Amino acid sequence: MSDAFTYENTSRIFERAAGQLHYHVAGEGPPLLLLHGSGPGVYGWANFQGNLPFFAQYFRCYIVDLPGYGESRAVPGHPIDMAVASTIEFMDALGIDQAGLLGNSLGGIIASRVAAEHPQRVTRLCMIGGIGLNLFTSFPNEGINLLVEFVEQPTRERLVSWLHSMVFDPTLITEELIEDRWRRATEPEALAVSRMLYSRAALQAFSANQFQTQPLQYLPRIQCPTLLTWGRDDRVSSLDRAILPMRIIPKCELHTFHDCGHWAMIERKAEFESVVGAFFRRA
Repeated sequence: MSDAFTYENTSRIFERAAGQLHYHVAGEGPPLLLLHGSGPGVYGWANFQGNLPFFAQYFRCYIVDLPGYGESRAVPGHPIDMAVASTIEFMDALGIDQAGLLGNSLGGIIASRVAAEHPQRVTRLCMIGGIGLNLFTSFPNEGINLLVEFVEQPTRERLVSWLHSMVFDPTLITEELIEDRWRRATEPEALAVSRMLYSRAALQAFSANQFQTQPLQYLPRIQCPTLLTWGRDDRVSSLDRAILPMRIIPKCELHTFHDCGHWAMIERKAEFESVVGAFFRRA
């Protein structure tokens, strides 16, 4: 990673009545918001620090810690609804009229909601896994089950098992990564947000309703060009989840990466940056 971009020199705080929202900013050009995924100990820098030097060549990049993650304070309400509202509040406060949105997993779901509910604010949308419904595989997938086990009883061993389900290449799960995630995952606010999303009861309710219209009804309202990216070997959200959104989002395309799990932006970094960078720079 370029020495020009460090956690410290890109870190900023947006102070608001609901509690601070932490973000990183770097680069010049059209605005691009990068929204991280969910899971124990995740935060924006962990997902996108490796990609920042590339995207900052072309865009004014904002890596946002969603409410309850990283250094952003949790706010009352459902985490997804609050993250959608916070994204718009963040854009308003920084004078960002329109932006491209790049979201990983949960961040992609949030970005898709923003694009559907505020179409005039989003120029292009890219999602990394997460979105959609299981059509040919059972729900929940292996990685989600391991996440639920951790949320129910947080141990270091369960965290390591979940982390390994996120990747195709196990060598990416280093001791440094494990220690950072373990320290952050056991913070009370972070654990509370994870339990709201990934309790056994929450997943049972979602599973019972996932083939009803509610999870799908907003996707056709997304007006901007949309790119779905997926790891072919994703064990957290299997590739068949991409089929329905690919079909019902009007201007949607799909790119899959071989030998790749849930973190396409990390495991297939060069290919991901090439594909996604070209998409966001397309006329």
